Amino acid sequence: MSETAPFTLATPAGPVLHGLVDLPDQDGRRPAVIICHGFKGFMEWGFFPYLAALLADRGFVAVRFNLSGSGMRPGEDRVGDLRAFRDDTHSGELADLLAVLDAVAGDAATIAPRRVDPSRVGLFGHSRGGGAAILAAARPPWRERLRALVTWAAIASVDRYTPQQKEEWRREGKLPVVNARTGQQLEMGLGLLADLERNRAELDIAAAAGRLAAPWLIVHGEDDESVPASEAKLLADRAASPSPTPPGRDPAALTELLLIPGASHTFGSRHPFAGPTPPLIQALNATQTWFRRHL
Repeated sequence: MSETAPFTLATPAGPVLHGLVDLPDQDGRRPAVIICHGFKGFMEWGFFPYLAALLADRGFVAVRFNLSGSGMRPGEDRVGDLRAFRDDTHSGELADLLAVLDAVAGDAATIAPRRVDPSRVGLFGHSRGGGAAILAAARPPWRERLRALVTWAAIASVDRYTPQQKEEWRREGKLPVVNARTGQQLEMGLGLLADLERNRAELDIAAAAGRLAAPWLIVHGEDDESVPASEAKLLADRAASPSPTPPGRDPAALTELLLIPGASHTFGSRHPFAGPTPPLIQALNATQTWFRRHL
């Protein structure tokens, strides 16, 4: 049986991140997978604990955490820090993810330091967390160091707002958003809008897809109601083989697109988790196979 342990991480940018590590039974240093949730998600939502436990049972150290801008506190299922949610930005999410990567496999690793093989690190992201994972995987030093990437329902662009929404956003100083699961009335502040407009190049997910070196599995539901499957196809089209290709890798096998018929944005999963659905099982099986193959 795997073991789950909590951790806290003080980041260079200031926020303290809260996370969980699922440790496998096997002794010694093991390959690690960092899991990044998406917008209005959190590390204990729905399928994330199930995914982490599955990976730990397969011999991986699974690291999941709450993005600081999620406003989520460990053990809670509603946004508790409304200000943090309002002040969230894409650049902040990327900084959080990079801080966790460094703490897991960097020069001064602090998360499960004696259990992680820093030469075998993979990254997983769902939805907006998938976009952050792509951006992180395309940046040095992780472009050269990551051994595998899996994204589920990943966004291909951070700019997902109409001109009318942006006009209202600027006029009101906020953009309302409702959490459909809880009914919470939330707000996104002007900082997020300024970030996506000011840092377009740094946050260009489609461009980052063309710079990836790690083997990448793109999983998407054909009936995704939040992120159209066309975005997965765009990312797959943009994904480029590295030059030069690392020894022993088949350039044609570096990127794989898996479209799951009938699957929604969360592959039929809900919170609280009621067990895996057929689409989720397909996604989970492909994911653990990908990490076992490349890590």
